[in-house]
Amino acid sequence: MGALVRDPAFNSIPRNSTCFLIWRVENLELVLLKREDYGKFHKGDSYLVFSASEYGKPAGMLDTPHPPRGGLDIHIHFWIGSETSTDEAGVAAIKTVELDDMLGGGPVQHRETEGNESKRFLSYFKNGIRLLSGGVASGLKKTTDGFEPSLYQVKGKRTTVVTELPSISWSFMNDGDVYVLDTKETIYVWTGRCSNNIEKLQGAKFAGTLKQEHGGANILIIEDGRESLMMGKERNVFESHLPLNNKMVIPAHEAPKDENVARRISGELKLYRCSDEGGTLKVVEVKTGPLSQSDLKSNDSYIVDNGSQGIWVWVGKKASKKEREEALRNAQGFISKKGYPLNTQVSRIIDNGEPAEFKTLFKDWKDKDQSKGFGRQYSTSKIAHTVQTKFDASTLHGAPQLAAKTKMVDDGSGQKEVWRVKDFELIPVPEDQLGQFFMGDCYIVLYAYLEGNKEHYLLYYWIGNDASQDEAGTAALKAVELDDKLHGRAIQIRVTQEKEPPHFMAVFGGKMVVFKGGYASAFDGEGARDMGKKSSYMLQVRGTTNHNTKATEVDMRAGCLNSNDCFIVVTPQLSYIWCGKGSTGDEREMAKTLASQNGETIIVSEGHEKADFWKALGGKEAYASSPKLQEDTPMHPPRLFQCSNASGVFKAEEIINFAQADLVEDDVMLLDAWDTIFLWLGHNSNKKEQMAAETLALEYLRTDPAGRHKGTPIVKLKQGFEPPNFTGHFGVWDNDLWN
Repeated sequence: MGALVRDPAFNSIPRNSTCFLIWRVENLELVLLKREDYGKFHKGDSYLVFSASEYGKPAGMLDTPHPPRGGLDIHIHFWIGSETSTDEAGVAAIKTVELDDMLGGGPVQHRETEGNESKRFLSYFKNGIRLLSGGVASGLKKTTDGFEPSLYQVKGKRTTVVTELPSISWSFMNDGDVYVLDTKETIYVWTGRCSNNIEKLQGAKFAGTLKQEHGGANILIIEDGRESLMMGKERNVFESHLPLNNKMVIPAHEAPKDENVARRISGELKLYRCSDEGGTLKVVEVKTGPLSQSDLKSNDSYIVDNGSQGIWVWVGKKASKKEREEALRNAQGFISKKGYPLNTQVSRIIDNGEPAEFKTLFKDWKDKDQSKGFGRQYSTSKIAHTVQTKFDASTLHGAPQLAAKTKMVDDGSGQKEVWRVKDFELIPVPEDQLGQFFMGDCYIVLYAYLEGNKEHYLLYYWIGNDASQDEAGTAALKAVELDDKLHGRAIQIRVTQEKEPPHFMAVFGGKMVVFKGGYASAFDGEGARDMGKKSSYMLQVRGTTNHNTKATEVDMRAGCLNSNDCFIVVTPQLSYIWCGKGSTGDEREMAKTLASQNGETIIVSEGHEKADFWKALGGKEAYASSPKLQEDTPMHPPRLFQCSNASGVFKAEEIINFAQADLVEDDVMLLDAWDTIFLWLGHNSNKKEQMAAETLALEYLRTDPAGRHKGTPIVKLKQGFEPPNFTGHFGVWDNDLWN
């Protein structure tokens, strides 16, 4: 069989360069679109969209081609209109395979259908997409050469989708959206009484685009219910298309809504292995989520079933050429077999060429060229080198990317006040007990620091593992009350035991101790037990720097020792500091400091214990003595979501290639930085969703397909009070954007 002939249409793709191109299928051949037509899609046509961008950088139609500094992230999308012919859709699919083959089989392939486009596809078009009626001559309808008045529906807060309606009639309109009536001389923007501000703005912008295309026109904004205020010719033209005496629009609550689909929890995600024995597709279920990267074997092909969120076909690098070429066809067969909607999003990816949105479905994805960490010391490369240096708060505010990377806003040397929850009230913690926590209690820490002449506030509320629900609820409520006293200027941060963020640890300067017991704890019904009142106990000391070292009480027995840490064994007579072979210098220093508060101290090195030490622990026992092995620590890029439960179903809509402008004032936004969840409350966001923001964050963690720890710190902040460890995830940050 001869070599595959290269389609001349692909000659427009530059070698080793970023690039964004769109072809339309015309007369069963690919024809390159003019740049001014990018973003316009006819329902009667099929298209091929090619995107080659630098890894980790946004892609889009406005980018100027240039050689990449690193590798190219290549995606091929074929888009199928609702009225396209079967032949045209087939050509788009075949040409996708041809282009993929020409590029060595590495690009990610996506099947897009009208009205159900992927977030990545929509992210290319910063001014939105326009869905137009008709198609080229080979399709079902012909595009009209002459001008005909049209009615458009404008939807979407970020990426606008403008849809040309079948005809101009009130019956197609509802009062929850914005509509644009284009008569060429005058462009009318009709705003439904329940439409949101963003859609109104997008409607006006779209009218401006039409005006530019016509070479000039009048634009008239009409509010629902105030149409009678129009005068003269403008009113006559409007009524010739939409007579006011026939006005009858659909109420927003009755209008068709986007399907409400709950985010899948990790247990609902499914992995299937594919085989094509004897020419018949066979799909075998391998497991349900959470999924691990190690579940994918390079010899095979797999389907990751994320239901209504889309189907992914992963092709191992040792899979056959036939498997690679027919992956999308097999996925279509899988969709039919499962009874999923035909417009379900489908993407095909190749081993070692996975996009970010695929990796996030796995709890432990690690790229092959990603640097490795060393057990718990992995944080050293991310935090310690910066934290060990004396911080200057103004430096971090001026370098938000560094603040985001280190998860710090300053060095923790600001002012702090600490309260302990007791009987639904806050009891101040004495100065000499700052840094002491009890597992059965909840605490509030108010931290203040200066940046120039401006004071900033952080309100941490810490929840012990054994604290009651009442205490946890009281801590959250009291944090809100304290924030109100500060006129809403504080950033509220939910912290759970064992998941303390670096800055929280730094506030206590490496002297944080967590004891068993507490006011309401079953360990201690008679009230709190302070260090001085406890005659015998054992503390495990862990940390990589003098800022993040912490001591936690464990059972006083030899079986709880661990070669990788230091332990303080306190008895009525003296204290022992047991230093494991893998312990760090900072752990040993903290252990000495804490033990010195209890009188005589004896340092014991692992392997050189005497009989009195084992006697204090109740005798010798086996304990964890294996050294911490070098382990792969996955890196997780930040992700931005607009979250809502207004419909009664939790929805998290991801914004691909996000920027500060995607933080819309009407919304509650969630920034997932993996080991911290940020909740951003827009000025005009729904008050009920503001109040339920923490619940939204917990629901997000619960439903993350990657399987997340419910104790991940949650930071709640208001628009206009963003700290540098938040703004650093957005690239360029403009403090005047919302003014």
